Amino acid sequence: MKQRDYFFDNAKFILIFLVVFGHFLRTFIHDNELIYSLYKVIYTFHMPAFILISGYFAKGFKKKGYIKKTAKKLIIPYLLFQTIYSFFYYFLYQKPELTIDPLDPHWSLWFLISLFFWNVMLYMFARFKSVHALTLSFLIALVIGFFDFVSGYLSLSRTFVFFPLFLLGYFLKKEHFYRLLSNKLKMISILIFLTVFGLFYFFPNLNYEWLLGSKSYDEMGVEPFFAMLIRLGVYPLSLIMMASFFALVPKEQTFFSNLGRNSLYVYLLHGFFIRIFRVSEMKTYFHDAESILLLAAISLILTFVLSSRTVTSFAQPLIELRISKTKELFKRIWVYMKFYWRKWVSN
Repeated sequence: MKQRDYFFDNAKFILIFLVVFGHFLRTFIHDNELIYSLYKVIYTFHMPAFILISGYFAKGFKKKGYIKKTAKKLIIPYLLFQTIYSFFYYFLYQKPELTIDPLDPHWSLWFLISLFFWNVMLYMFARFKSVHALTLSFLIALVIGFFDFVSGYLSLSRTFVFFPLFLLGYFLKKEHFYRLLSNKLKMISILIFLTVFGLFYFFPNLNYEWLLGSKSYDEMGVEPFFAMLIRLGVYPLSLIMMASFFALVPKEQTFFSNLGRNSLYVYLLHGFFIRIFRVSEMKTYFHDAESILLLAAISLILTFVLSSRTVTSFAQPLIELRISKTKELFKRIWVYMKFYWRKWVSN
């Protein structure tokens, strides 16, 4: 039996924690410069790293039935949660009418539809040599910003902007990641994180939306050619930050390694809690910089809970369209019920 690679499980757990943490921080970025700077640091690498890993694991795209399997894994859950979130927002924000638009992804659901497109695009780009394919993908990502119709609809902007990172992940090998795992590089990585945080804090001119890749240059309100240079500058920043992140990821099995396999569950489910938090009075207690540690702790607990065996067992039919975990959960519950019933009867 092939031994599982815990490095990527560890990376995915840490990244999904940062996704949750980043979404909590988003509530306060306009109130506190320290939080805003930390938020931007996280966004330089957390989704890019997720995308890179997704590309790395897409090497089997030529296998028979791959696209059908990918569509089942991504598009069907996307449509289900697009509908669920539409109802959720309708009641949460007391909207005058219910709108369900499958082509305009709610909030974080963009990743599912973009991930499907990235897998499809591999059929064209993987035919070229890595240098040529990556160069072409970067050029398209830069040029696409000139077209106003390429925006959040169908997640087209993010699909093109982040595709080079997905493609890079596809071309990378395991050794490329493992070369980063040295004590010297770990120290350099920590210094890089601190330096980038300091730059964001003392020179807060970079709009965080440049890190989202969701808007055209015109929507960003910047002269198109200058905007293209900004986007061009974000790529090396993200690459450096991703390399720094991967250098700090433990290679061995940890207490959270197994939970890293359930990152999709956390990604799809945590939005309900974030949205409720943003409209509740609870957020008024987290407006200062000292709240960062408490928000981090809440994010970590939520990540653990949503990736736990119990939660994934209940959510599996919606997310994976399977019931293996659900059946196992009810079997365990049945065993416990019989045990305590017999114990109660015997007494």
